[in-house]
Amino acid sequence: MLYREAGDFKTSYQKDSQTFPLKFDRMGYWTVMVVAFLVVPFVINDYWANAVAVPFLIYAIAALGLNILTGYAGQVSLGTGGFMAVGAYACYKLMTMFPEVSMLVHVVLAGGITALVGVLFGLPSLRIKGFYLAVATLAAQFFLVWLFNKVPWFYNYSASGQINAPERTVFGIIVTGPNTEAWAKYLFCLIFVVVLAWIARNLTRGMTGRKWMAIRDMDIAAEIIGVNPLMAKLTAFAVSSFFVGIAGALFFSIYLGAAEVGEAFGIQKSFLILFMIIIGGLGSIFGSFAGAAFMVLMPVFLKNVLVGGLGWPTDLAAHLEFIIVGGLIVVFLILEPHGLAQLWRLTKEKLRLWPFPH
Repeated sequence: MLYREAGDFKTSYQKDSQTFPLKFDRMGYWTVMVVAFLVVPFVINDYWANAVAVPFLIYAIAALGLNILTGYAGQVSLGTGGFMAVGAYACYKLMTMFPEVSMLVHVVLAGGITALVGVLFGLPSLRIKGFYLAVATLAAQFFLVWLFNKVPWFYNYSASGQINAPERTVFGIIVTGPNTEAWAKYLFCLIFVVVLAWIARNLTRGMTGRKWMAIRDMDIAAEIIGVNPLMAKLTAFAVSSFFVGIAGALFFSIYLGAAEVGEAFGIQKSFLILFMIIIGGLGSIFGSFAGAAFMVLMPVFLKNVLVGGLGWPTDLAAHLEFIIVGGLIVVFLILEPHGLAQLWRLTKEKLRLWPFPH
């Protein structure tokens, strides 16, 4: 078998603590990167970009953000859709107010604005937690949707109340608007995913991540050993909201092109991303990607197989999707609370020890 530790020697602490300690894993990671950057852009078309690749990449960013807050820091949030709306509307205002600035800058600034809003709504976490914090973030969700609906300045006094992404470029390449090529959308989102996943991985493996996990496991004990709960919780809200804000900006400008806050960023969006990290695995970077992939690919699979192949009605396939998701959430919460990420870890452990019993 190829998946073995034999002969894979570590000669330094840095090599021993790297993200992929096995050579096989490192080769697999770089293979995925090469395919993602050098193969997919040349073969992708509009259908695969709009139905699979772009929504998967954007939802992966949002799932990473929520996983940092809920999975690593233990702060339950039901306001993800509202924070995505903050990123979307901040990006829209920046795009219309500063048309000469690069789209990269707009998206990053939108994430920064969302981080500030996230810290503001994260202040109740200093006094409340668990179910009560979930209700507080749910209130933030409804408040933000109401705000973007009722204040015309946010949608530039449009008669329809809808925001539309104008055409913008990055290094001369069009990345927003109706004339955007599929490969440009894909690559623009992919760059953000790789950078943010790298940031998330380093944060969660460092001192900041250990403080988050200490607060998650037992906040009183964490405070006794010197962890500042104020800074730990607010940094978790800030980093999480930054990620979610970038996801919202990309969701509006790259994926949708036009959005209305109630339809695009309603409470169902918050629950969708929460389901992603539950199914994928709480407290896991890989789990965020696995959950996003599952929730994006499953509707596409059902539509193509049940509707296109077997001729089922579209509404029946949609209802079956809800049944599958609900059933899987119950199954994972009971049998495997750590989700697909834990199943992947167990599979790799069995492969490393095969054919011996484990």
